[in-house]
Amino acid sequence: MPPNPRRVALLRGINVGRNKRVAMAELRAVVEQLGYRDVRTLLNSGNVVFTLPAKAQGDPAARIEQALAKRLGITSRVTVLTADELAQAIDENPLAHVATNPSRLLVHVLYETSDRSKLTPLTRQSWAPEAIALGMRVVYLWCPEGILESRGAAAITRALGDAVTARNWATMTKLHALTATHP
Repeated sequence: MPPNPRRVALLRGINVGRNKRVAMAELRAVVEQLGYRDVRTLLNSGNVVFTLPAKAQGDPAARIEQALAKRLGITSRVTVLTADELAQAIDENPLAHVATNPSRLLVHVLYETSDRSKLTPLTRQSWAPEAIALGMRVVYLWCPEGILESRGAAAITRALGDAVTARNWATMTKLHALTATHP
């Protein structure tokens, strides 16, 4: 079976507060103008699912970043996951048994897989009542008392800065569903 050509682009810091405001129709248009097909956005927070053409050239993340800057005047770090990487993050969630609220289970997606080593020390610490676990391309964070007060979220941000972007579990599962179905 050939690999799934669907991809997920996660834009960091889009439509959070008053900064980096982007209409999803504009975002879809930017991605379509790059030659990507079947472009869909999810929510209003910079989640784009698209099909990578067989003969596509260049790094999709870098191309989307450059197009955003050029066409919309927006700078945003873009992380692109393959459908298989997203499926792996969903299937291998080690915190699924403790997370009772999908909006408080965060999946931080690493910009560079090599940054995973920067997070290993965090997994050796006690975060109770929170929990942190590493996946191959992601770090999972359970924040039962809320995200804004999360010590774990602050530690992940200190370790990686803008080399990571987070989505809650509900968003990740919706993105996964969109990569599994395409025209």
